Amino acid sequence: MKHTFKALLSLLLAIGFLTACGTDDGDQSNKKDTAETTQDQSGYPLSLNDALDHKVTLEEQPKHIVSLIPSNTEILFELGLNEEIVGVSDFDNYPEEAADKEKIGGMEFNVEKIVSLDPDLVLAHESTAKSAEEGLSQLKDAGINVFIVHDAKSFEEVYNTIQDIGTLVGKKDQAESIVSDMKSDLKTIQEKAKDISDKKRVYVEVSPSPDIYSPGKDTFIDQMLTMVNAENVMNDQEGWVKVNQEAVISSNPDVIITTYGYYSENPKEQVMGRDGWKSVNAVKNSDVEDVHSDLVTRTGPRLVEGVEEIAKSIYPEVFAE
Repeated sequence: MKHTFKALLSLLLAIGFLTACGTDDGDQSNKKDTAETTQDQSGYPLSLNDALDHKVTLEEQPKHIVSLIPSNTEILFELGLNEEIVGVSDFDNYPEEAADKEKIGGMEFNVEKIVSLDPDLVLAHESTAKSAEEGLSQLKDAGINVFIVHDAKSFEEVYNTIQDIGTLVGKKDQAESIVSDMKSDLKTIQEKAKDISDKKRVYVEVSPSPDIYSPGKDTFIDQMLTMVNAENVMNDQEGWVKVNQEAVISSNPDVIITTYGYYSENPKEQVMGRDGWKSVNAVKNSDVEDVHSDLVTRTGPRLVEGVEEIAKSIYPEVFAE
């Protein structure tokens, strides 16, 4: 029962925190944020429109920040804001320092706890803004600045998110550097992948039996597979797909990737031991690998690591260290 709960929670986080995405990295049509230019030498006061087109104005660089979602937290830590982060969600597990921060709840956060931390800024997220509307309003009524981060649907939008957060917290140059490094690393991966002639067919499983789900087209994972020159066998379906095992068997993938090994024991053995799967090429050749879910679902700096881990799982001979 415990593993089933964790599986469902993991899937909810993937669907709720990382919704379907297109494959056009250049599409910035959803980006509304523009910092106002009336500022002193420190860059403040500063105003920025959030994902709901609400103007958020900061009079000075925030000294106490609360993050309501793991991806925002990872970005803040990457920007070097360990001391400024005073509260994070119950799901935050990276980096290690996140464990030392005050926990403010999960999908339903503790408004009183957040207020007690006296934050200058609360970073919320578009994917949960509707369900958390009442709590966010209470925070605003308490005089706290709440910025709702865009629910990124492409790598380009992830870059925009990092830059927006960097601008808000006075770390614009650091944010630009992070984005530049991500783009460079991703380009290196794609350069290696472009010459692969024997394109492999891949099945990705984001939750185990009995409620098996897989990413179809218009998801980050599908986009990642395209980037490394692989074919998603579930690409004929949209979004997060509840899996028909017979359909997977008939699709006969060359590689199977799971993303739940951090909470479910022996994911490879689980897949390879299923009735009827012994005829699948990936099972016959023992090409079943596990990639940590956080690397391929959290819209932050580690997404490129996720692409690399997927590439290594599919084409180890090309992407070996």
